[in-house]
Amino acid sequence: MFKKIVEFGHMVRFSHSLFAMPFALGAMWVAANGFRGMDAWAIAKIVILIVACMVTARNSAMSFNRLADAKIDALNPRTAGRHLPSGRLSKASVIAFLILNGTFFVAFAWMLQPLAGYLAFPVWLLLLSYSLWKRFSYLCHWFLGFATGMSPLGAWIAIRGEFGLFPIFLMFILILWMGGFDIIYATQDEAIDKAQGLHSVPARFGRKRSLQIACWSHVAMLILCGAFGWFWNLGVIWWVVTGLITAAIVYLHFFRKSDDLDKMNRDFFLANVAVSCLVMVGLVLWVCLGGDANALY
Repeated sequence: MFKKIVEFGHMVRFSHSLFAMPFALGAMWVAANGFRGMDAWAIAKIVILIVACMVTARNSAMSFNRLADAKIDALNPRTAGRHLPSGRLSKASVIAFLILNGTFFVAFAWMLQPLAGYLAFPVWLLLLSYSLWKRFSYLCHWFLGFATGMSPLGAWIAIRGEFGLFPIFLMFILILWMGGFDIIYATQDEAIDKAQGLHSVPARFGRKRSLQIACWSHVAMLILCGAFGWFWNLGVIWWVVTGLITAAIVYLHFFRKSDDLDKMNRDFFLANVAVSCLVMVGLVLWVCLGGDANALY
């Protein structure tokens, strides 16, 4: 039983939850105004439910991705060893895992807020649909960013029971950041994507231009980070965060010496974690230093 759990954890690449989780937790902290005046049990309940929503939503999306791409993965030497093509997990067990996580996601959302509950199933379907985008559009990379970027908006709604411009800004920051990262990741499969008639930026534009497009996506993300800090007057903390993110992006795109794709993807994986954590720390500190979420919208 434990071995199966480990296999499912590997299938959904649980460690990659670190990409969006800090954005969601930062948005949660701001929306709740640092949980000022709330008792420990109420805080724990909210945090556990939001984390549970994040985990079950991501598990669902990754499970559907593996099911949708099973035949594609089997023809790609890089992915042929994945759980479904290699037979380490059965199709029936992955479908059951998908349905179980989807059910829990909707249930946890209802336990947080009525609006979150009403939106949960449509959002779940949107999350699953990202796996299909590369069949018809090279914009699939930014749609993955959108699927990931819904996490801070979802956390905001879970706390406040309403939409807000603040988390929508965060969502677009994630769209641009994750879209650029996914383009870089997809350069590994440029030839395979072309051979299988799949749509991706590398398949359409080639590796060199794709890396340039990824860079411009990250530049746009930095511009949006600056606009975000200026619009809501987030102060010096946010400018320090933006400066550190800028330094990381400049280094990764212009000064890293290795052109090896495996090392490049490893470096951007670490950068993903670092950027997400920096954003979370910046938002948490802004509230702790007197920022008032009630002034946001």
